[in-house]
Amino acid sequence: MDTSAPVRILTVCTGNICRSPVAERLLQAGLDQVVPGGFQVSSAGTRALVGEPMQPISADIVRTFGGDPEGFAARQLTPRILRGVDLVLTMTSGHRGEVLQLDASLLKRTFTIREFARMLDVLAQRASGTDAQRASVESSPGALPGSNASDDDARLAANAALWRGLPARAAGVRHLSLPADAADNDIVDPYRRAPEVYREMEDQLAPAIVSILRHARLNARVPGTAPQSP
Repeated sequence: MDTSAPVRILTVCTGNICRSPVAERLLQAGLDQVVPGGFQVSSAGTRALVGEPMQPISADIVRTFGGDPEGFAARQLTPRILRGVDLVLTMTSGHRGEVLQLDASLLKRTFTIREFARMLDVLAQRASGTDAQRASVESSPGALPGSNASDDDARLAANAALWRGLPARAAGVRHLSLPADAADNDIVDPYRRAPEVYREMEDQLAPAIVSILRHARLNARVPGTAPQSP
C-alpha cells in the first residue's frame, strides 16, 4: 500500500440521500482544510435510491456548514465499495450490522459516527496531559523542515498511519464512551418527514462531525506546524 495514499472514509445510511451525504460532504470539506489531499470521503446506502441527488434540506445543511452538495448521486453499498476502506462511519447501529454482513473483516474499523466521535473525545482527554510536551519537542529547531514535495509526502504518510491506527485506539476506550441510552448511537432518519426532523438530524450529526474534525486538526502533520494541544 502507498503509505501516503489518502485515508479512505465511508459514511453509510439507508437511502444515501439524507444523512450519509451530509456526513460525507462536511467531513470532506473539513478534512481538506486540515490535511489537503489526506482524505477521501465517500458514502453509500444499504437500500440506496441509486442515482438520486441529496435531499434539498440535507443539501441546505451542507451549504450552511461550508460544504458542497453539488454532483452527488446515491449509490448502493456493495462489498466492492467496502474493499480497502480504512474507516466506516454508519448512521445507526443497524447500518453497522449490515456493513459487517457484507464484510466481516471490517469489524474493528466500523462504528456509528456518534460513538466514534465520543471515543475520539475520550482519547483527546487522555492525551491532554502529554500534548504540550509533545508539541514542544516536535516544534524544536530542525524538527519541521521547510515544505517541499518530500516533506509533504512524509506528512501525508504520517497522517495516514495515524488514521489507519485510529480505529484500534478508539475501540480501546469504547467502555469509557458508552451512552446512557443505546439510541444515542444513532442519527434519526428524516426521509419523507417534517423539516423539524431534519433539524434533529443536524443536531445529532453536527457535534459528531465537529469532534472528528477537531481530532484531525489537533493531530495534523502539515508543513510548518506542530500538533496542537486542545
